[in-house]
Amino acid sequence: MSPRLSSEGPLDPIWYLVIATVLFALAFDVINGFHDSANSIATVVSTRVLSPRWAVLWAAFFNFVAMFVFAPKVADTISKIVKIDAHEPTFVWVVLCGLLGAIAWDLLTWWWGLPTSSSHALIGGLAGAGVAHGGWSVLRWDKVLPTLVYIPVAPVIGFALGLVAMVAVSWLFRRWSPSRVDSVFRRGQLLSAAFYSLNHGGNDAQKTMGVIVACLVAAGAMDPHHQLSLGDPSTLWIILSCNAAMAIGTALGGWRIVRTMGMRITKLKPVGGFCAETAGATSIFVATFLGIPVSTTHTITGSIVGVGATTKLSAVRWGVAASIVWAWLLTIPAAAAVGAGCYYLYRALR
Repeated sequence: MSPRLSSEGPLDPIWYLVIATVLFALAFDVINGFHDSANSIATVVSTRVLSPRWAVLWAAFFNFVAMFVFAPKVADTISKIVKIDAHEPTFVWVVLCGLLGAIAWDLLTWWWGLPTSSSHALIGGLAGAGVAHGGWSVLRWDKVLPTLVYIPVAPVIGFALGLVAMVAVSWLFRRWSPSRVDSVFRRGQLLSAAFYSLNHGGNDAQKTMGVIVACLVAAGAMDPHHQLSLGDPSTLWIILSCNAAMAIGTALGGWRIVRTMGMRITKLKPVGGFCAETAGATSIFVATFLGIPVSTTHTITGSIVGVGATTKLSAVRWGVAASIVWAWLLTIPAAAAVGAGCYYLYRALR
């Protein structure tokens, strides 16, 4: 029987947990936007096309309006990472503990200034809590494996597209004076930054939507096959709140990571920023269309490195890039460990 949500009498106890989980999910979305604001604005800030203040507002706006552009395929993938039994409210605890694992890792890597993947932190946290509850069989490998595949693939695609875009632009505008190229691409970067932010919001905000759907399914309040839609009043609040939380987090900005992404990996000019953002946005657009929760961080970092490598390999600070790669490799197991630890703690205290 589903938990009762009614205006008559007190709520069933599970609903207090559901409400708390939804609030944690939206908090994660704010942290995700805060953590990943560097993905959207680092290049446009480092090239001084926009001031940091205007850059975050520009990115936040396009993060928000992404809900009108993309179908919620990524949300569907995230909601099915763990096999949820709607008749077992304990799965609400699985979702909550998974969120705590992701939030903890996101905050830790923000403090270190490392642009790790909030997507992989979330998947790792959910997987860790799920395995702690029901063993490895509880995972939906058809949903997990595409994400794992994209850990190495995303930065490689970003690198290749960034490199090709920079080479193509350099050849097409080879007869132009540097000042003229700079002037044109300073304006062009406004469009490329908007395009990137739109795709970032389209992929990343949906991940939190998927978590909320998983929580409601676990509580027996939503059918597992129910589709998110702006036209459905019962799901409109999920889409609107997640995109709003993402936009708020982006507007707050994560300046430690902006410095790493936009200033420490390689030195960018407006034309390089344009190519990196366009390459990254194109990669994310394809992943969102396919319903894959790709790492926007991995993609834009690969694009920036690809653009920098067209000048000369020494233009890329490979030591900084290597530290970022190590953080990528650790994200899923570290978040999974925290998520599992939170679940074991809950089970010991209940």
